Amino acid sequence: MPDMPDPTDSTTPANATYAAVPPLILASASMTRKQMLDRAGLRFAIKPADIDETDITHNMQQRGESHYSIVSMLSMKKAHHIAGQNPDALVIGSDQILVHDNRILHKSPDRESAAQKLRNLMGKTHHLISAVTVMRGDDVLWSHTESAALTMRTLDDATLESYLDRAGAGLMRSVGAYELEGHGAWLFEKVDGDFFTILGMPLLPLLGFLGTDYMATSTD
Repeated sequence: MPDMPDPTDSTTPANATYAAVPPLILASASMTRKQMLDRAGLRFAIKPADIDETDITHNMQQRGESHYSIVSMLSMKKAHHIAGQNPDALVIGSDQILVHDNRILHKSPDRESAAQKLRNLMGKTHHLISAVTVMRGDDVLWSHTESAALTMRTLDDATLESYLDRAGAGLMRSVGAYELEGHGAWLFEKVDGDFFTILGMPLLPLLGFLGTDYMATSTD
């Protein structure tokens, strides 16, 4: 079980108010996050943030920071990187980590390491923790963190190999070597948590914060 978050896992500064509706930017190269916002009907630009996630994660682990604090910081760092270059925009930063046996796992570089990761996860429950932060300039306007618990089936070698063939490059795209919205659904016995959080961003709370100002119209 990952470290538990602060009970107040959504934050909005009381003095963060702006009269005009600023442009919206997603500070991520993730196609999944782009598709989430697209399908929700948001108007936004994409400017991926270039931060050293490995270094940030390592340093925070060395200080004994919680898993929730780490993923929240990663989302904030992404937002801040782009918000500094676009001070008049609202910038969305988001990140996700996978925690298994109290360890943070990272994306697999190739099929072989993905297969080994899946073997280690089989028959067990792991957690995906996703965070999203909205910034304007240096101000953190809002942030939210959620987790989901996923229990993987135990697969025989033939079934695993079949999955690996079907998943293809998706094995390296996601931290768990699966995409639940696709062939990865076959791997699981039980899922407890929000679907969008599993995909990589707590979408519903984000939409609640943004409101309808950024909803695209049919004429956009």
